[in-house]
Amino acid sequence: MTLNLPDTIKFVITDFDGVVTDNCVYIDADGNMTRKLNFKDVMAFSILRKNGYRIGIISGEKNSAIDIIAKKFNVEEVHQGIRIKIDVLKSIIERYGLSKDEFVYIGDDINDIEALEYSKYAVTVPDAVKKVKNIKGIQVTEALGGAGAFREIVDTLTG
Repeated sequence: MTLNLPDTIKFVITDFDGVVTDNCVYIDADGNMTRKLNFKDVMAFSILRKNGYRIGIISGEKNSAIDIIAKKFNVEEVHQGIRIKIDVLKSIIERYGLSKDEFVYIGDDINDIEALEYSKYAVTVPDAVKKVKNIKGIQVTEALGGAGAFREIVDTLTG
């Protein structure tokens, strides 16, 4: 299934773990947690930036990978450790004066459901939880989370 996203979108707002990452956490001998990123998905942030899109990350967790991506690509909105994502999404929409045709929200788990249901353009990944994939009107990428799904969305937007 190909994604259907209009050229009116100006802001890409995404969850991080499970969308940009493969939803796995790696713990080293010292107890440090790390995540694996696919360079296709990292490049997607650069493509968005070069094409004039604004970027937002709303993550339920805090992690250094988000800090690195946010700094490298000047991500406008970075919110970590967020449990109720709909409130942050609404604040971003209000702050930037966005209509429902001007943003896409991407998420994969139950803490994304309210934000996905609120969004006219909602996208998830094939390995999302069932409750997310059952949201009315949700679009599903072909690529898995952390394996090019974010890039697939960006390529759809930027042609």
